Amino acid sequence: MKFVLIFGPQAVGKMTVGQELAKITGLKLFHNHMTIDLVSHFFDYSTKEGKRLVSLFRQEIFEEVSKSNLYGMIFTYVWAFDLQADWDYVNQVSQLFESRGGTVYFVELEADLEEKLERNKSSNRLEHKPSKRDIEWSENDLKESMEKYRLNSLEGEIKYSNYIKINNTNLSAEEVVKIVKGKFHL
Repeated sequence: MKFVLIFGPQAVGKMTVGQELAKITGLKLFHNHMTIDLVSHFFDYSTKEGKRLVSLFRQEIFEEVSKSNLYGMIFTYVWAFDLQADWDYVNQVSQLFESRGGTVYFVELEADLEEKLERNKSSNRLEHKPSKRDIEWSENDLKESMEKYRLNSLEGEIKYSNYIKINNTNLSAEEVVKIVKGKFHL
């Protein structure tokens, strides 16, 4: 079992890279908005109920996949490095897969603000993430998150052995996937 965690700020290209990686590896893509957008039909993600339901759905999917015969899974996540709760969450999910014999791979993406603002409006993003279709709100949320949290790691901060950080400002998703696939032999 392989578990690939693709993380970075909003609109950096996590889902798009995950889609391309899934195409060439057979890994199943579980992008974070699959649960957020499902739950948002009932509760806003910012509410206690919304966060609880998203967490429950994700945990149940992780449990079942980690016990399955699937080749593996890709999960996308916005990791706030200045929040201990996010570190704890990443460790908890990683330990779940590792405790069942899985290998965890960490792929961090970073890109310039201008590129993220362009990607925020991409047709692929808007097709797969209904909550991002209000572009004005989405851009403001992206900028506010950058001001409020540190969404990329500092040099040497990530100690995991299967880790790569890629600045994909000027790289296509296909180019990023070639780097990831080659690094981790997926």
